Amino acid sequence: MHESSPASSTPWSPLAAIAVAIALVAVALLAGLAPARAAEVEGIGIEDSVQVGGTRLELNGAGMRNVYIVKAYVAALYVPSRSQAPEVLLAQKGPRRVSLTMLADLSAEWFTQRFLTALRENCRDAEFVKLSPRLDRLIETMLTLGQTRKGERIDIDFAGGATSVSIDGHALGPAIPGDDLFTAILRIFVGERPIDAELKQAMLGRAQP
Repeated sequence: MHESSPASSTPWSPLAAIAVAIALVAVALLAGLAPARAAEVEGIGIEDSVQVGGTRLELNGAGMRNVYIVKAYVAALYVPSRSQAPEVLLAQKGPRRVSLTMLADLSAEWFTQRFLTALRENCRDAEFVKLSPRLDRLIETMLTLGQTRKGERIDIDFAGGATSVSIDGHALGPAIPGDDLFTAILRIFVGERPIDAELKQAMLGRAQP
């Protein structure tokens, strides 16, 4: 007399198979709802793509900005087409984003002073004069923060021909027109005189986060 094995004596019923299939689909759907993370920098999850102005942008690179011994923020650059060449990134058109996630509580005045100094160093005199009225509006907008807080995310977006600033998804002030303004901001990070040489390499995608 042959005894059947435990496996053959307890076959799966059709209902059990359907239940397992449904569970697997549910897990897959839930995984799809979570934003894809390309990397982490200082514990900050960096999304591998974002939507700006109805356009899907790819992460070009991300890194940390150090100011003396202070870890100031994590910066990420999102563009329509990735490149390790600064001139290619600066020449791109359409929506783009520079995203800054704060790693420390810093005054908006401290932050904007360094921002403006770096921008001035990467502009020719005539260009800076042309940008000045719009830069004043941008600085005014950023100063409304008063104080940046650790964990806050500041997005500087270019879409629809204008630059806008938001904090944790909430707009700060009106958008400011002109692609030359966003290009000047981008040169702060990947231009000839970047605010941080190591951060530039990271945002160009030349260094691993």
